[in-house]
Amino acid sequence: MSIQFVRSMKPDPQAQRSFRKALIITLVGNIILAAAKAYAAWLSGSTALYADAANSVSDVLYSLLMSLGLYMAMQPPDLSHPQGHSRFEPLVGMAIAISMSIAGYEAGRAAILRMISGATAIKPGLPTIILISGGVVKTAMYFAIIRISRQMDSPTLRAVAKDNFTDILTSVGAFLGALGSSLIHPLLDPIAGGVVAIFIFKAVYEAAKENLAFLTGAGADEEMRQRIIDTAQNVPGVENVHHVMTEYAGPKLVIDVHINADGSLPLNESHAINDDVIHALEALPGVDRAYVHLEPDDWQD
Repeated sequence: MSIQFVRSMKPDPQAQRSFRKALIITLVGNIILAAAKAYAAWLSGSTALYADAANSVSDVLYSLLMSLGLYMAMQPPDLSHPQGHSRFEPLVGMAIAISMSIAGYEAGRAAILRMISGATAIKPGLPTIILISGGVVKTAMYFAIIRISRQMDSPTLRAVAKDNFTDILTSVGAFLGALGSSLIHPLLDPIAGGVVAIFIFKAVYEAAKENLAFLTGAGADEEMRQRIIDTAQNVPGVENVHHVMTEYAGPKLVIDVHINADGSLPLNESHAINDDVIHALEALPGVDRAYVHLEPDDWQD
């Protein structure tokens, strides 16, 4: 007799390739943009561009964290983590949110200081060219990452995609601020920097809320719970579903259900019903595994 202490799970080569592609796109794109924006901000003195550059530098930092975190999340189960390492993924998502919040603070601080000390007009030229180019690059990165995140159902990559979308908005805001400071009033530049900070903090809130739920073992919402009940109930042989518990283990749900079936059925038929329910539940999107407790039809614990 052998005892299995660890779930059998082999790394998914397709998932590994998709994550690797996302990492390369994110890291290379953010390094190029951070360097270009930092140079343009130093050259022009634009507060809005400085805020955008600070955001890009934080993007580089979280890209490095994401590389390590996703590598850990892709490791197969072992004795130290018998249910897998998937909780590392939302942990990286929280690190991304923290990195973004630092950038938001720096952007807001710079905007306030510039408003107090007095703003200067930013002449069109290299800064505006870099902002437009950065927006185009971030748009391409957003569509590439959001597509991969949907394929992988990855909260980390969803956070990255949200950050990319926010970066598009901040680049547009920084561009309008720099241009408006020259054409309308110098104060438009630090005002745009403040708007950039607001967009960053909005993205921080959304990313932190989602990943914190995954880290703290939150359960499925009511719609998903009802879908779980309906799925189990529709399996032939199931007469009732009287207990449902769900918990996020990382970005995926773990389901525990109790079902009733005809108590006079032979053991092999009851076992087949039990397995059918497990397979049906684990086929639901966002579900990692399901545990099913089968009971006679007149029994409820």
